[in-house]
Amino acid sequence: MRSYSLRLRLLVAGAVSVLFALAIAAAGISWLFAAHVERRALAELSVQLDQVLSGVERDAEGQIFLSNRPADPRFHRPLGGLYWQISVEGRLLRSRSLWDHEIPLPVDELPDGGEHVHTLEGPGGQSLLTVERSVILPPRLRETPMRAAVAVDRADLQAASRDFASDLLPFLLILAVVLILAMAAQVTIGLRPLGRVEARLGAIRSGQSRRLGEDFPTEVIPLASEVDALLSEREEEISRAGMRAADLAHGLKTPLQALLGESGRLRANGQESHADAIEETVETMRGHVDRELMRARASLHRETASCDIAQVLEAVLRVLRRSAPGDERTWSVHVEPMLSARADAGDLTEILGAVTENAARHATSRIRIDASRVGQNVEISVEDDGPGIPPDRLAEMTRRGVRADESSPGSGFGLAIASELAEALGGGLELHPGTPGLSVRVTLPAAPAQS
Repeated sequence: MRSYSLRLRLLVAGAVSVLFALAIAAAGISWLFAAHVERRALAELSVQLDQVLSGVERDAEGQIFLSNRPADPRFHRPLGGLYWQISVEGRLLRSRSLWDHEIPLPVDELPDGGEHVHTLEGPGGQSLLTVERSVILPPRLRETPMRAAVAVDRADLQAASRDFASDLLPFLLILAVVLILAMAAQVTIGLRPLGRVEARLGAIRSGQSRRLGEDFPTEVIPLASEVDALLSEREEEISRAGMRAADLAHGLKTPLQALLGESGRLRANGQESHADAIEETVETMRGHVDRELMRARASLHRETASCDIAQVLEAVLRVLRRSAPGDERTWSVHVEPMLSARADAGDLTEILGAVTENAARHATSRIRIDASRVGQNVEISVEDDGPGIPPDRLAEMTRRGVRADESSPGSGFGLAIASELAEALGGGLELHPGTPGLSVRVTLPAAPAQS
């Protein structure tokens, strides 16, 4: 199954949105600037056209000429990018910048003083922004109709727009970085409640807490409430299941006891084979009943139970040191301070009692017990210096009724019960060869340190 990071998806989506928005903004600003430059150019062309028209005069021979030429040096430089042209009485007057070219004005009708704006092809293939005006000269100039035009090379306007875009780009990049960083901070702050939810769930799993609570933002409260409701339902279901298992197990004890009585009567009548078969079946069923009772008891308080390892171990060893063969052994105990397991004290007593009693029974003289926290678990190691168990038999030693030494006293149920109870508490029991002897390692979930 593929895993997706909500934070990464939000950051990528936000970054793409910021870049897309800034790209649109850059395009829009550039377009607006280009439109502004064109409007300014048209306004300047109109002023230039006024200057051209104001200089129109007739000489002594009655010919139209321009007495006062515009001062802009581009009018006087060939292909300078700024041009004027006058069409009057079949003659064409033009700026030096046009050289021998002509602005190809379209054929149209203009009222006196009317203006048209064109984009026309100029000298050298230039694209010209052109303002054309039709005027009728005053009476002193014989009221002659005239068409005048002033044009500028669009390349200059486009260069101004490109320069503006180049100047704008660094600021947009800086703005993009600032916005993305601000968005990252916003995402981090916005997702922080989910981190608190994760921490609370970890506390629930470790037994430090039982519910998420409601001290979350409004949007997270429904999630926390649903999780708390689910936890409550789970606890109730576990409690009901444990009680049903316990009721069933207790209900089976009486019929099993009756079967044992029946086997006794069969044995008294000489039917030992039938009695042995019934007793074997009863013992098997009793093992299942005891195991289910143990699991039910462990599950009822598994989430909230907590006990101090050192105290339980001290109580177990106090009994063993007063009875044989524990009183003949040397006990070396090393327990990490403030070490607690998530288990009921009675359950842990039963586990450690079975393991330490087995060690005392098989040890030669010494028994070493170590308890420490490893990650989220507690590990308790009990190692004796006895003859040990062949490695190929270690796996079967946690099965009920199996013993390493058939000649020694015992039922073979101790390690099996301890293993089953440790598993019911969420841990386990493992056997390893010792140096010498046998090493039994019990693993249980760690409980929060008691303050």
